[in-house]
This record gives sequence, C-alpha cells and structure tokens, in this order.
Amino acid sequence: MSKANKKTGKKSDKNLVLGLGATGLSIARYLRRNDQKAVFFDTRDEPPGVAELDELWPDAKLLKAEAKLPKKIRRVIVSPGIPDSHPLIESARAAKLDVVSDIELFAQDATAPFIAVTGSNGKSTVVTLLFHMCRAADLDVYAGGNLGKPALDLLELEQPDIYVLELSSFQLQRTHKLRAEVAVLLNITLDHLDWHADENEYRESKYRVFREAKAAVINRADANASDCVGNIENVISFGLDEPADGHYGIRALDGELYLSRGDTLLLSVRDLALFGTHNQANALAALAAGELAGIEIPAMLQVLVEFPGLPHRMQFVDRIAAVDYINDSKATNVAAAVASIASVDGMLVLLAGGLGKGADFADLATAVDSKMRAAVLIGEDAEMISDALDTVMPVYFATDMIDAVQQAAAYAESDDTVLLAPACASFDQYENYAARGDAFVEAVGTIRR
Repeated sequence: MSKANKKTGKKSDKNLVLGLGATGLSIARYLRRNDQKAVFFDTRDEPPGVAELDELWPDAKLLKAEAKLPKKIRRVIVSPGIPDSHPLIESARAAKLDVVSDIELFAQDATAPFIAVTGSNGKSTVVTLLFHMCRAADLDVYAGGNLGKPALDLLELEQPDIYVLELSSFQLQRTHKLRAEVAVLLNITLDHLDWHADENEYRESKYRVFREAKAAVINRADANASDCVGNIENVISFGLDEPADGHYGIRALDGELYLSRGDTLLLSVRDLALFGTHNQANALAALAAGELAGIEIPAMLQVLVEFPGLPHRMQFVDRIAAVDYINDSKATNVAAAVASIASVDGMLVLLAGGLGKGADFADLATAVDSKMRAAVLIGEDAEMISDALDTVMPVYFATDMIDAVQQAAAYAESDDTVLLAPACASFDQYENYAARGDAFVEAVGTIRR
C-alpha cells in the first residue's frame, strides 16, 4: 500500500485500461461484468470504440494526451499496441503496480482448457485449422485472441470444451501466468522491433508461451525452442524434414511428398487444400497440437483436405492463361515475404512494396535469386526495395494495384505464379492489409476484360 493510502486507510481499487479499440472495449466489458472500477486512457482525440464505451459505461473517465498516473490505481491493463516505453506504463512499474494483458485476465478466469498459439508467421492459419479440427471432432470450441473475438469476450459465451487462442508477442510479454493445455510456437523471425526493446526481448516474449504449459509443440528448425520446454513432459516437434517416431514432418515415397507422423504417411501434400510449403509446416503444427489436445487424426486430416486457407494468406485467386495468381497481402514484413516466395514452386513475378518500417530488404533479394521472372513495385518504399533487387532481376514500378497486376500479367510466362507478397505494411496506400489484398483480387479480375 502506498504512503498516501496508508494515511487515508483507503485501498487502491481502480483499474487503468490503456488503449481502446477492440481489445480495450473487451476489457471494459469484462470489468463491467465483474463489477470492477476503471479509468480509461487513449492518446487519440476520437479513439475507436469511444461511442461504445459511453454506452457501456456512461460515467467512464477517459484520460487523453499527457495524462499522469491517476491515484488509487491497483492494476494497469494494456492493449497490445501500446509499447512498454509508454510513460504511463513506466510510471506504473515505478509504483510497483501490476501491468497485465487481457490474456492474463482470460487465463485467470477461463475454466475450460485452451490451446495457445504464437509465432512470427502462420498463427492465424494454425488457429483456424485447430478450430475446424476441434469442430470436426465434435468438440465445442471458440477461437479468438489476436484473431477474431478478443479473448475476454469469449468468456461471455457458454463454456466450451476448449478454446484456441492466437497470441502476439505484445500480449505474452504482459502475461504472468498462462496455464495452456497446449502451447504452440510456430517460428521466430525478427519483427516488431519498433515495439520491443531489442531482438532478445522479442524472442523471450515468444518463448514465454511455454512457461506454465502442460504440453508443447515446437519447431525443429528453432534450435533454442527445445531448451525452453525442459519443464514440460509432453512435447511434440514438427518440421519439413523427416520426423522421428511420435513427431511430425515430411517423408518422400516414390517421388511424392507426404505429411507424416514418424514413419506413418498421413496425407500427400498434393491433397492439402492449403497452398505453399510454409502451409505444410502450418498443417504439421496443427496436427501436433491437435494430437496433444486429444483429437483423432482422421478428423484432422478431413480438415486439411477441405480448408483452403484464410483470405490474404497465400490465397489462390485465379489461374489465367496458365498463370496462377496468389494473394499473400498478410506478408507485411520481409521474413513473411521470404517464406511466401520459398513456398512457391517454379518461376514467379513478385508484387511488393508499401511502408517498409525501416526494414532491410537484402534477405528478399537472396530469396528471389534464380526463381524470379520480375518484380513489380508499388508504394512509398518501392525505391528501397528496388535498390535491393535490381541487380538480381528486372524491376518495374507501378502507379497502383491495377497497373501492377496488369504489368505482372504481361511479364509472366506459362506456369509462372504472380505473387502479391508485399514485405511491407499497407498504410501508405490502404486502410489495412485486407484492403490491399482485396484490391489485388479485384485487379486480377480486370485481366480477363
């Protein structure tokens, strides 16, 4: 108890909620349901969700701009987008207040088991696969977190058999106890270094998913992951190499590749509805997590042959004049774009560009070497990407998405792929990556006209 509270005899009893938007509103609903007091903060003049907050909590106090830490605060609950360097968070830690995520509150209150999925890339696809696998096994399941419904809103619904949560590094860093039934770490590539203090902090936030987990899924390509699960008895690995007994990977037979569990061939990769080799890894991770959650393999394989993937994530759009058009607008960083390129067999024309956020595009040049027909670039940082690529392949500039797609169609040859993998954020030209992907799909439709 602070000195001020000792003098008055009053205990700190309010929560400070930093950030509105979808997560902040879900926190407000949670606190209201649990009859807890709160003060809210957002830096924006008209924060998203302020009207909903007024309706939910008519007398809510909303702090703005350079507000100081209010008195009688016992806990600070932070939306994912606010970095730890924010002055209110620094003040809260100096005052020895708990600084937590919405996931911390969810983990405290959830009475059904949950699968926690994190990683730099592939989280949404794996969470969605697991959701459908659970349903195929006749389990009542809810999915949410960083994808779809905020986690705390799931607690308003009737208790399911299991939850599946997508978790960001931001959420994990502020979660103290996470007793996941199954913890899944798909991969770690450098990202969000404008939020995290450094690379080590980003990595440690991802490995945080394992600390209290009952069972774990790790990627064999991550040499450090096995060191982080020493406290967990039940661990299954996945990878694109041949798997040991009880683990998941890829095996070849008579020139054909199969998803495999140990020596057991499960499904030809040609029968996967998902496109690309990185989605083979996503499928293997989902199989491993599903096994640990008690789902029978036939139910999981049924989903893998039927689920075509999420929009804007290696989404097959069309095949026109023997050329495939693939929308991976969600590839908003260099590592994701490199994974997209690596997952395509044969030659391709790359559509890239946008807001690079200070990224180094050298890895993109390495990835495209020898398999690129050309690159068509758009957006604010097109010149930066061109500087990295123009010694490797022909590079062209486009004024907008329709121009880019029509140029790509002209440069592509039979059996090539035109791939939208921007390696950049979208905010210089579009509201979000989905709007950019929709523009690509619409532009592909103009080729036939």
